[in-house]
Amino acid sequence: MKTTKLIFCPAYLCLLAFCIIVSCKPGHEKFSEAEKTFVKNSVDNLTKNIADDVSKKGPRAWLNYFEDANGFFMANQGKISFEDYRAAKMFILNNLVKNVRRIKLKWNNVRVDPLGPDLASMGAGFHEDITDMSGKTISVDGYFTGLAHYDGIKWKLRNLHWSTPAAIN
Repeated sequence: MKTTKLIFCPAYLCLLAFCIIVSCKPGHEKFSEAEKTFVKNSVDNLTKNIADDVSKKGPRAWLNYFEDANGFFMANQGKISFEDYRAAKMFILNNLVKNVRRIKLKWNNVRVDPLGPDLASMGAGFHEDITDMSGKTISVDGYFTGLAHYDGIKWKLRNLHWSTPAAIN
């Protein structure tokens, strides 16, 4: 009686592993229009809450809306201002609250692009009246972009970028 030996080629093993992985992968859940609407409305509310809280409670309120997680960063005028939440928190508590008495923040033309049930891209024009400790107020207009993330409890900003129009010489 003749016996046959099975020969296992590494390429066949890789192909077999790939087929098993692909066939066991769950189907992608469709992101429904109702879910997209819910995300859009939730992130619109986030912008309203940010403006209300920062205007009523001052710059410290920003910390309630920055995500304290890996990946957080903030850029301003095309440069990284805060590489992580810790740096943002230190600046706000050690500098901003000591130099800024009040901020009045208003958004305009808020745009929200739902990316998933817990993630949205957002952008908006902004106007801030910033009052320092001496009572002097400066007005700033510009544009904000960011990524909003639902952390299981509430929506927070995972990253953000502020810019103001450049002066034309």
